[in-house]
Amino acid sequence: MLKLLSRAFLAPFARLLFRPKIIGKANVPKTGAVLIASNHLSFADSIVLTLVAPRSVSFLAKAEYFTGRGFRGWLSRSFFSGVGAIPVQRGAGAAAQDALNDGLEVLQAGDAFSIYPEGTRSLDGRLYKGRTGVAWLALTSGAPVVPVALSGTQNIQPVGSRRPRLARVTVEFGVPLDLSGHGPASSGRARRAATDEVMAAIHAMSGQELAGVYNEPPPANLTERVRRFFRRERS
Repeated sequence: MLKLLSRAFLAPFARLLFRPKIIGKANVPKTGAVLIASNHLSFADSIVLTLVAPRSVSFLAKAEYFTGRGFRGWLSRSFFSGVGAIPVQRGAGAAAQDALNDGLEVLQAGDAFSIYPEGTRSLDGRLYKGRTGVAWLALTSGAPVVPVALSGTQNIQPVGSRRPRLARVTVEFGVPLDLSGHGPASSGRARRAATDEVMAAIHAMSGQELAGVYNEPPPANLTERVRRFFRRERS
């Protein structure tokens, strides 16, 4: 109920602030499980996406948004809960799989869930290589994938800016993709091919320059550099 009330109140407010241009809204199935896979340019992407989508969409958000104290903590917790956010601990390994499992539960309940295959937002505007979690979710759940291209959200709070600002955004929903033809979720080759299909669809709409690599922050130390080198060799 809180989620429905929040959307009813916040969606018109978001349209007034961001004056979004929405393309292909009819491509989002009105009922049943659907995985929405988008490019990622801004911290505000999830909020914009869930408020302009034609149905309620859940997404992952940092657990810190739900653990604050006092009035600000309550306000943050209420807002993110209201717009469909699911708290998640950031990290790799078990934490990453836990996040995917949370998304899978949403899909298995017949609801909509959004994910960023790039993993983290692009700071230079390029489209980075997709991680295969999107394919695992789609192939495990059987849900169709709706690719999404966002633009203009990077202007809401440009890199280095402390305060958000008004900016006009465009949200384009692509034709749903059935990835089942690539094979089972247990196949690494199937997951890679399915992910590449999703990223190709996003690229066709966004027109972003392709980075050709995964989007990762610079390694903090030599150990991290070595770990990433061997991980690339195995991929």
